[in-house]
Amino acid sequence: MTHAASRAPLLEVTDDGLYCRAGDFWIDPWRPVDRAVVTHAHADHARPGSRAYLGAEAGRGVLRTRLGPDATLELSGWGEIRRMNGVAISLHPAGHILGSAQVRVEHGGEVWVVTGDYKRRTDPTTTPFESLRCHTLVTESTFGLPVYRWPDPDAEMREVARWWASNRAAGRTSILFGYSLGKAQRLLAGLPRDLGPILVHGAVARLNESYRAAGVDLPDTLPADLEHAKLHRGRAMVVAPPSAGGTPWLRKFGAVSTAFASGWMRIRGTRRRRSGDRGFVISDHADWDALLTTVRESGAERVGVTHGYRATLVRYLREVEGLDAWALPTPWEDRAESEAESQADSEADSEVASEVDSEVEA
Repeated sequence: MTHAASRAPLLEVTDDGLYCRAGDFWIDPWRPVDRAVVTHAHADHARPGSRAYLGAEAGRGVLRTRLGPDATLELSGWGEIRRMNGVAISLHPAGHILGSAQVRVEHGGEVWVVTGDYKRRTDPTTTPFESLRCHTLVTESTFGLPVYRWPDPDAEMREVARWWASNRAAGRTSILFGYSLGKAQRLLAGLPRDLGPILVHGAVARLNESYRAAGVDLPDTLPADLEHAKLHRGRAMVVAPPSAGGTPWLRKFGAVSTAFASGWMRIRGTRRRRSGDRGFVISDHADWDALLTTVRESGAERVGVTHGYRATLVRYLREVEGLDAWALPTPWEDRAESEAESQADSEADSEVASEVDSEVEA
């Protein structure tokens, strides 16, 4: 595709985030705006307070949970074209979490695509990633270093099952930490259903409802409350947000073994800092190879890189791929997944405290 280099950029970074002047809307704005197009329901992308939102129909439940019951939310099917001031907008699967979308923007014969967070490996909890052609691509780069290459996720889940079985044989409860939105449901969908009871933290249970309502097949789960914790000590799998780690909330489970599921577990030092017994390399983001594949398949001549290891990926795209690449600033300069996690965990923290308080009172 030939890029109209003489034209003003179709999207530009403003104090409120990535803005389309021709269409007068923002994509994943950093602050409340009049018109927001949101890629998915993680806290660093879908922020409450805007006047109106456009998001993917597939993410109806999780977007409503994130943005609140009073948000003005317009939902669009995959590939359906909406027009704002003559600018054509369509949403396409990103494969990151339930309802996660890439945003395709077309105006005056020029096409831009904003990936949001994405992964190219399929899993049963989200619509598979769709490769799109464009003149300019804006890609995330959360794991934009060559060291981040993912192992086979099915093999990692088999390791999770073996770890659970080993803990059960030793009389330990298995505690598996993963982000409450997206990662937890992906883990649940991949767990064996005949190994023992599965308990979930309240923050996970709340979002499971949206996944089940969207038709995602999750195993039966029980609340990780005091009653079920005592009843199933030594044999249960508990799925909880990372913020629950190292808190009094864990005491009710008796002897436990803990593990984290994250792309960051690819690095030994990170595993040590997490202080878990195990780390499983399971990420909902593109790894290094998938980032490069996406750029190549897009046919884009210009590539904006945002979130994560931007400088490394920009340099590679310029020097090796020969592309016009540049870094887009964000309020979350590095480790977007950790940022999303920390924000999600902030919400989960209050639920952890609430559960601890209620159990102490009981």
